[in-house]
Amino acid sequence: MDKIMNPEVVKVFNDYPEPVRQKLMLLRQLVLDTASETENVSTLEETLKWGEPSYLAESGSAIRLGLKESKSGQYLMCFHCRSKLLDTFKELYGDKFKYEGNRAIVFNEDDEIATNELKHCISLSLTYHRRKHRPMLGV
Repeated sequence: MDKIMNPEVVKVFNDYPEPVRQKLMLLRQLVLDTASETENVSTLEETLKWGEPSYLAESGSAIRLGLKESKSGQYLMCFHCRSKLLDTFKELYGDKFKYEGNRAIVFNEDDEIATNELKHCISLSLTYHRRKHRPMLGV
């Protein structure tokens, strides 16, 4: 697992309850792995946005990780709500994921994650600004 360099991000992850913390750390690693495998993504910034770990590539749209406050054991991967990302994910992957409106993919503590499909969603977000004018983001 890649070391977190930002001490504020470390603190937020450390404050998450177990076992959701481990699930969020796995999502974090998927974001990092996907960024390293995605063409034209040379840097990835790890910071906090709205108090949650956030990941942003130069030509992408931010991805945030966090808890669903209203439901214990649920956690989220959030995307920009005014983008075409969630509409595209729903079209491509339908019921592979649970969605919260046009802003998040929702996971339950005991969910098995569709890793390949989620990595594709992450890749689309990390390259969003190059794709946003294409139908279905060029997929």
